[in-house]
Amino acid sequence: MIHPHTELKFISSEVGYGVVAKKLIPAGTITWVLDKLDREFSPEEFDSLESFYQNILDTYTFRNSKGNLILCWDNGRFVNHSFNSNCLTTAYDFEIAIRDIQPGEQLTDDYGYLNIASPFRGIDEGTKRKVVYPDDLVKYHKTWDKKIQSVFDRILKLDQPLRRIVPDSIWKTVKEVSAGEAELDSVLANYFDRKKPQ
Repeated sequence: MIHPHTELKFISSEVGYGVVAKKLIPAGTITWVLDKLDREFSPEEFDSLESFYQNILDTYTFRNSKGNLILCWDNGRFVNHSFNSNCLTTAYDFEIAIRDIQPGEQLTDDYGYLNIASPFRGIDEGTKRKVVYPDDLVKYHKTWDKKIQSVFDRILKLDQPLRRIVPDSIWKTVKEVSAGEAELDSVLANYFDRKKPQ
């Protein structure tokens, strides 16, 4: 489920629609949580679908660590890619704002951690990276972990409209990590290794 203080807006002909903040979303805010309405498709289920449905899933899903495709039921599926994203996924089935997101600003993800199937060239943002690759999670997880760690302790200090969606077991872990009683799990936990037998 995407953060409730967001809305879907047309961004440009190049990227289409995107998810935009309606209010300030402070760094450390949980911006998306995997919930019970999100749909998971195994590779076998994907293969059994007609090409029409496969094209939809290719466009609007990401792969989890099992290689299954996750289709967000709400506007979360319209969050666009950025090499300098303001949101990052965690190892806990939720995403977090890594800096303040201003009203009218897009919420963005780095598709490098979404286990994409094939490389694609992103919009030139003046960053060193120009292409998203399937193994970006392996290459950049330490950088992303540091960014998450820098704001993770703010989670408990902020209003979290999505708290009710976060399972209690995960919230317990959030508390332990924030208190320094447990290590932050790396986003590398989300990696799907296509070469590894499943």
